[in-house]
Amino acid sequence: MRFENRILGRTGVTVGPLGISASYGVPAAAVERAVEAGITYVYWGSVRTAAFADALRHLAPHRDRITLVVQSYSRLATVLGWSVERALRRIGYDHADVLLLGYWNSPMPARIVDAARTLQRRGLVNFVGVSSHNRRVAATLAASGDYDLVHVRYNAAHPGAEDDFFPQVSGENRPGIVSFTGTSWGQLLNPKYIPEGERTPTASDCYRFVLSHSSVDVCATGPASADHVEEAIAAGDLGPMTPEELAWMRRVGAEVRRRAWLKH
Repeated sequence: MRFENRILGRTGVTVGPLGISASYGVPAAAVERAVEAGITYVYWGSVRTAAFADALRHLAPHRDRITLVVQSYSRLATVLGWSVERALRRIGYDHADVLLLGYWNSPMPARIVDAARTLQRRGLVNFVGVSSHNRRVAATLAASGDYDLVHVRYNAAHPGAEDDFFPQVSGENRPGIVSFTGTSWGQLLNPKYIPEGERTPTASDCYRFVLSHSSVDVCATGPASADHVEEAIAAGDLGPMTPEELAWMRRVGAEVRRRAWLKH
């Protein structure tokens, strides 16, 4: 029972359940392999590597198969358009499907939202999203109606979104929901944090845990190698976790959180 494609909230866009990020050094051929396998949420994000740019140029003839996300951390409305145009120019694309306004842990000034919507009217982006590491702020941003999708942290070691975010962001008109840090920055994969007698999760396990929550549309992955991409593909093929697997991941996640001194 593999994970099926999903609708990205009120955007109406059909996406694969997994996303792939440019930030960690994944080779170009592995990016193309990921898209071929159904990982269609393609995140041209904070660290834009040459290999990922090559992959996007190679994928240009199949532009309709991917949902291209361009991220900007700009806090200056006057710079936002320049940063998006620069990102698109580097890969030879005329528009992004999503402009992701990155790392907003406090309310966003109206001037930034206005600048983003101006880019939307110009046809440079189709949708505007926001990312936040603060779940309560993320819920407030989502409720504002200003954003078409929201990126929020969620994994077995950081399950707080189940209380602070997901219940507040629901209904037919909710924004798309994309989770990030599915492996808790690799801590869920580190045997030193795993309780005695429990198996150490794989990246596939971590992604399956995230995607087994009904509120998540896309689980973003950050592969650094072709093998990492294969693990993500395997997660999609294996499908939702059983109740027993979910209980195991929660036990492991709670201990990782305790041993690594993580906040909930």
